[in-house]
Order: sequence, then structure tokens, then C-alpha cells
Amino acid sequence: MNGAEILIDVLINEGVDTVFGYPGGSVIPIFDVLYRTDTIRFILTRHEQGATHAADGYARATGKVGVCIVTSGPGATNTITGIATAKMDSVPIIVISGQVAAGNIGTDAFQETDMVGLTRSICKHNYLVKNVEELPRILKEAFFIARTGRPGPVAVDIPVNVSNSILANYQYPKDVSLPGYKPVTNGNQKQIEKLARAINEAKRPLLYTGGGIISASASQELLALLDKTNIPIVVTLMGLGAIPADYPTFLGMPGMHGTMAANLALTECDLLIGIGVRFDDRITGKAEHFATQATVAHIDIDPAEISKVIKAHIPVVGDAKKILRELIDKVKPRPRDDWNSRTQSWKDQFPMTYNQANESSILPQYVIDRLNVLAPDNSIIVTDVGQHQMWAAHFYRHRRPRAFLSSGGLGTMGFGLPAALGAAIGCPGQTVITISGDGSIQMNIQELATCAINDISVKVIILNNSYLGMVRQWQELFWDRRYSHTCLKRVSTCPPVCPGPNANCPSDYIPDFVKIAKANHIPGLRATKPSEVDAVLKEGLNQPGPVVMEFIVKSIENVFPMIPPGKPISAIIPGRPA
Repeated sequence: MNGAEILIDVLINEGVDTVFGYPGGSVIPIFDVLYRTDTIRFILTRHEQGATHAADGYARATGKVGVCIVTSGPGATNTITGIATAKMDSVPIIVISGQVAAGNIGTDAFQETDMVGLTRSICKHNYLVKNVEELPRILKEAFFIARTGRPGPVAVDIPVNVSNSILANYQYPKDVSLPGYKPVTNGNQKQIEKLARAINEAKRPLLYTGGGIISASASQELLALLDKTNIPIVVTLMGLGAIPADYPTFLGMPGMHGTMAANLALTECDLLIGIGVRFDDRITGKAEHFATQATVAHIDIDPAEISKVIKAHIPVVGDAKKILRELIDKVKPRPRDDWNSRTQSWKDQFPMTYNQANESSILPQYVIDRLNVLAPDNSIIVTDVGQHQMWAAHFYRHRRPRAFLSSGGLGTMGFGLPAALGAAIGCPGQTVITISGDGSIQMNIQELATCAINDISVKVIILNNSYLGMVRQWQELFWDRRYSHTCLKRVSTCPPVCPGPNANCPSDYIPDFVKIAKANHIPGLRATKPSEVDAVLKEGLNQPGPVVMEFIVKSIENVFPMIPPGKPISAIIPGRPA
């Protein structure tokens, strides 16, 4: 086989059924093999960033490794944001890029870029394949590294001469030998017993769980622990869906835009048990003031995360699923007590609410709330980044793992639509809905064509407030309402300095998302009044194939609660300041 044939054979042996990407000169040999391969479905996206996010969405929704193939130079550099997105959220993808012939590397040849150097800090591992003899081993290792331990992206750069070179005695590798990479999956028994004792003795324990629960497929174990102990629990953005949103001790999402109940529990617990979380700044606020009253336990498969931000008094390195199974057997049953009553009282006192009845404009929270009622139970919700992301986190009642996909760590606008098309391909028969803003959707709106051409049934919801809403919110709250370049409707008739929405704002739709949808042969629907919301949602959700649903929502509406950046949790703003 030649190198290109070896690559496709490895993909087939690794169980890859779909590849996303974009062709170009240095990968023509690979695409020629794809041309005569009916085992793998290739999805031609309209941009390499879209291909990378699509592979990411496929991986998040299915739990399998997502794969994309792109050409060298700009094709390869266009994947950078997607690779970094996957790295921050621990998503297993393989990004295969073409490269100029090995003999030309270092000469600034046409479409040459140093992908090893460019991706070193934003992927779990990377490779430059130097000869065809090492290609099978490298590809086998890439899949092993991507899916084991803490999952993550692996970049493989293949020079065109390697793709064309013949390997006489090719065999698909069965084993991987990486002496320097041995992920620990079994937790230390003494540490697990120490944690069990701490749980049994704690008066105010709190579980703080994240995306690591979903990566480890540990939702059932987490629920079993909760059923036995009745410990209150907060779940990060990346972990939503790990337990049903209506679970009795669930307090919501913690952090900068978390619920009051979740954040108050963080400040008053005496034992904080973090599982599959990073203690990142969006959760801790000012780290030196975070949970100082509590003993901190931290379960994570990545030892580098332990005590990186917050000192762990009880560290347990290993696979969350295995550790939880052992922990369940060691902890005592815990009845609901005063701590449960106290946390529930916060939940009752500070609910996530809105008041559509007093508004003539559509409130974005109302759209999400109605979507929660009208969407099928098998729906997968994918978001972009911004205010709509937070409203989707709070007002859609997430019920199961791998059904809420969002860019958390990198906060990548433009993630939603391509990730949704990847999820839709990975999960046929499920309803995939992407929720976006009028800012985010434009960053990869070209992938509407990919959905239309391939009949990928993604339901696109655009909450159009004519602003880069989250940045505008910060400008309102912390920058004295200086709305610098966050209005998306600004035209030549606007004043030099945007004063914020007023009666003189232009009312035309720029761009017209309904027309963009129709230009891609996709139905486009629009609601401008609250009374139209249900009708648009029902029509859009019930139509076959992709649909765009635009909702013209209130321009100035903020996400609350909110912890100001760089402040401790105690500085939380519960609602709109006077």
C-alpha cells in the first residue's frame, strides 16, 4: 500500500465511519483513495474550521474519535481554532493535515506551514510523519492518545511524498507501546478511603462535577452516589446533562453566570468534592477566596489538574467511573438533612426567572423555555458562545449526557453550527438543535450550505438582539455603557458613538437570515412578537431537513446572576443593578 491507502485502512480499522474536511494539493493522493472507498463517508464542509468543529461535535455527541482531513498551508492553519477548542474541552479528535514534500520542508515552499510548531501548545500531542514506514505506528498511536486518559486532539502532518510512497509489508498495528504515556485509571485505595471518611463525617458536603463525568461515561455512577448520599450537587457548563436537571439535590450551574444556589453552596460547604473539573477561573472567581472554608477533594484522570488552581487536600488520580464505583461502596447512606433544606431554600429563594408577560419584545429566555417544552426528548442542544449560551444552559432542562454541546474553555464563537452538523451525522434519528446569536452564527454561516447539500437535519435557532450581547453586557455593567463596536446593526445613519438601543435605531435586518437560509435552499422562519414564538418553533421542529428559525429578541437583556470578572463569588450580582 502507499501512504494514502494506509491512512484510509487505519481509519477503517479504528472504526471511523465519517471524515470531515476540505481537499487541496498536498492531500490529493488521500482524496483519491477516498474516491474509491465506500466504507467512509466524507463530508465536504465549506471551511476547514467548520470541518474541525464538525469532527468535534461528532466526538462529543458519540463519544468516538472525530476525524478531519485538510490540506497544507492555509488549510492546516484554518484548523487551529478548532484544535484549541477541542483541547480546552478534552475532546478526542484527529486532525490530519497535508504537508509539502519532506525534502522541501524548511524552504518556505508553496503552502508550507510548521504544523508541529503551531499546534504544540494546543493539542494533546502532534506528529510530523517523516517516512511511510512510521506512518502506521503514528496513526495507531494518535488514536490511542486521543481517546485514552484525558481525551484530547492529536494533529498528524503528512508530507505529500509520504502519501505517495509504497510500504511493501504493511500490516495494521494491533498494539501501542508508549513507555512515556501510561494514564492512571485506578485510584489510590488509601485516598479513596480517606475521601469516603470525609464524606461520612462532613456536615455540609457538596459535589462539584464537570465534563470529566461525561468523558468517563460515569453518569450512572454519579447518580448512584447521589441516591445513596443525597449530597447537593452543582454541575459546570461542560457537565450539564450528566444528571437530569430535575434531580432533587441539583442546585444548577456554578460560577460567573451560575445560579445563586450553586454559588452560595460553594461558599458555605465544608467538603467540596470536585470530579472531572478544572477549577477554572469562570467557576472560582478570585481563586484565593474560593471555598476557603472547605476541605477540597479532587478526582481527575489528569494529574496535572490536581492542585493546579485550588489546593486539593484529598487528591485522587484516576478514571471517574472506576473511582465512583469504589466510593459508592465505601460511603454510608446519608438522609436528607438541614444542609439539604438550606440549599433547597436558596434554590427556592433565587430561581432563574424572567417575565415575558410584561414585555412587548420577545425575551430570549422565553424562546429557550418554550423550546424546552416543544423539542423532542431525544434532542441534542448545541450552542455557540455568548449570552444565548448561558440562557441555553439555564432555561433548557438538560436530561442526559452528550446532549448539550458547547465550547466552554476556549469560548469559540462559530462553534455551534458546524458542531451541530457533526453531531447530527453521528447521531442519526436524534433531533439536533443549535442555538446561536446573530454574532456567532455569522462566523461559520457558510456551513448552512453543507447542511443543505448533505440533507443534514440541523434546526438552527438564532436569537437576534442586534448586539454582541455578552460584550455589550460587560460594557453596560463595568464600562459605563460605552458600547464600543458591539452593535451589529450600525450603519451610516448612526451617531459616531453608539448610545445603545433607542427609537432612532435602524430596524432593517442586516443580514437577513431568512433570505440567507432560502439562498441555501433551507426554510427560513422569523418571529418578531412573543405570540409568534410557539408557531415558529413548531413549524421549524416539525419540518424535515435543516431549518433556520430567527427570533428578534429584546436588544438589552442581561444574563444574571453574574460574578464580576476577577472578583470572588461573594461579589455576585443577583439581578439587574438599579
